[in-house]
This record gives sequence, C-alpha cells and structure tokens, in this order.
Amino acid sequence: MKLKVLRFLFYFLFYLALAYYSYLMLLITLQYIPLRFDVAFLHIKTDEIQHTYYQVAFFTHVYTSMFVLISGALQFIPGLRKQFPKFHRSVGYVYILVLLLFSGPSGIIMGIKANGGIYSQISFTLLGILWMIFTAKALIAIKNGNWELHQKFMLRSYALTLSAISLRLIKQFLANTYSLPPMDMYKIVAWAGWVLNLVIVEIYIFYHFRLKKS
Repeated sequence: MKLKVLRFLFYFLFYLALAYYSYLMLLITLQYIPLRFDVAFLHIKTDEIQHTYYQVAFFTHVYTSMFVLISGALQFIPGLRKQFPKFHRSVGYVYILVLLLFSGPSGIIMGIKANGGIYSQISFTLLGILWMIFTAKALIAIKNGNWELHQKFMLRSYALTLSAISLRLIKQFLANTYSLPPMDMYKIVAWAGWVLNLVIVEIYIFYHFRLKKS
C-alpha cells in the first residue's frame, strides 16, 4: 500500500512539473508563430538563419517538438496502455513518426550549427542521432513483439526528449549560482542537459526491470 502511494505521488509530481514546463515550452514555440526571424534564440543565429536549409530545420524542429513532448508524456500514464490500447498505440505512432521524420533530422542539422563551437556541436549532433536510434529501436522492438525492450528504448528516447526542458533548468541553475561566460555555460549545458537524463533513466531501467524479475 505504501509503495502504491509513493508511486502515485511520484507520477503526480512528475506530470505536474511536466505540464508546467511543457506550458513554458509552448510559450517559446508561440514566439515563432507566424514565422519570425528576429525573436528569442534567433537573435544569436543571425548568420545561420539567412540560409534556407537552416530556416527549414529550425522551424520544423520548433513546430514539431511540442507534439513529441506531449505525445511521449501520454505514453507513460499508468494504466493507459491496458485500458485504452488503441489510443496508446496511435499516440505512440505519432511520437515515433514525428520524431523520426521531422524533429530528429532537423535537430541534427541544428546540432551541426550549434553555438559553443565543436564541443557543443558534437554534443547536440550526438543527441539527435541517439534520439533517433533509441526511437527506431523502440519501434522495431514492438514490431517484433518484444514489449520489455520496447519499454526500455522508449524510456531512453523520452529521456532525450526531456533534454529540451532539463537543458533550460540546468542553464538557469548555473546562471543563478555561478558567474560563467555565456559560451562556457552553453558548453556545459549542451552535454549535461541530456547526459544526466540518460544516466537517470539507465539507473531506473536497471532497478525497475531487475525488481520485476525478482
């Protein structure tokens, strides 16, 4: 009984925080609707945004990532898969296809042109590649009927999806705690924003599936 209460509290707090930060992400997205080339992040990408390929990549990533964030969150609501399997499957395909066809490739293109030099560029490009690989492996696993492997790779995939939020949280923490030059801070959050998420989810996967088998 105590374990159920703790699990309920965990999911409640997780989704409460996710809803709040998803709302903040939505506000960021709305800044670029209709097409705007002179707001927010694009103030520091004046050279890149002159190129058509970067414009396409940037706006594709911005406009589709919210669908990935929200559809991914719906996949992890306790009991949803069992009670509404068709809904779970449909939302899962939205997450996977939007990520693999739009958000992932556009994220890799943006990563190649990331601020902070080669250090940050390697990080964000690797993030995009792993994001797509984990998602593709989740799709292949469920097609092969391997539910456990599907779960593991979906957890890894969504951990990287959440890097959009964790990156900003870490950046805010560092800005309020340390006096670092902007580009030095960016190099740190470029890696910490997703590596920390992946470490946490790997620990969760190890203990969660180990406990299920014991």
